[in-house]
Amino acid sequence: MRIVQISDTHFSPTKSHFNDNWEPVVRWIETIGADVVVHTGDLTVDGADQEEDIVFAMDLLRRLPVPVLIVPGNHDVGHLPGSDQQVNAFRLARWRRLVGPDFWFSDHGGWRLIGLDSLLLGFDDAEEERQFRWLADALESRDGRPVAIFAHKPLFVDDPAEGDTGYWSVRPKQRQRLYGLMAENDVKLHASGHLHWAWQGHHAGTDLVWAPPTSFIIDKLEREMPGERLVGAVVHHLGEGRIDSEIVAVPGLKPYVLDHMVEEVYPQAAKKLVGAAR
Repeated sequence: MRIVQISDTHFSPTKSHFNDNWEPVVRWIETIGADVVVHTGDLTVDGADQEEDIVFAMDLLRRLPVPVLIVPGNHDVGHLPGSDQQVNAFRLARWRRLVGPDFWFSDHGGWRLIGLDSLLLGFDDAEEERQFRWLADALESRDGRPVAIFAHKPLFVDDPAEGDTGYWSVRPKQRQRLYGLMAENDVKLHASGHLHWAWQGHHAGTDLVWAPPTSFIIDKLEREMPGERLVGAVVHHLGEGRIDSEIVAVPGLKPYVLDHMVEEVYPQAAKKLVGAAR
């Protein structure tokens, strides 16, 4: 079975900077013959506040000729406590109404694919606990199937035991809980987006993949990451208990650089990003 993972498309009907990169992605997916597409979040520029961004993005995704599974990103439903756009009941309800469940499982080709809402992690509240209990049930009921997990945020950036990285990755308490569930339940893959860097690694029996964005790369405004700057996607080949993942530079994608247009696309974030770079 062939799964294509795309991430960080950042669609918008009004801030249309990256929309032109969608046509090459659709052509490429049609050419390689994917069985399933998984989108690992940041579907939109500002779906957290602009409903029309989500509606517009979903119209584009419906052009794909195969089933599409989607988890939200921070630009879709908000982020951690204290952020400018914090996850809340209204934002989650909007996503669930326009897109579907923010966490889910789907069985394909002898595998269980699990989508997590990583933006719920870090609140220590009822929504976070509900997802963890659901995840434990989804893993326990897999009936011997190997598991691939898809989420927006990576488990860690520099080190599996690192401290709280805030914006960048899952917080330590929740990360450790995920590690335990993954180790106990034959999780072969944790695939994410969010960082706009492409990277592959391994931890405690699980392959780790950061998907590149289809939208833009980041040059100097944010911290250095492991891996490679490119625009593209990931192809996951799932076999009998085995998974092989390939990061692909999709032909025809323009490598937009956010640094050149951050004031236009994310004006609220521009000052913070420049300050962080210093």
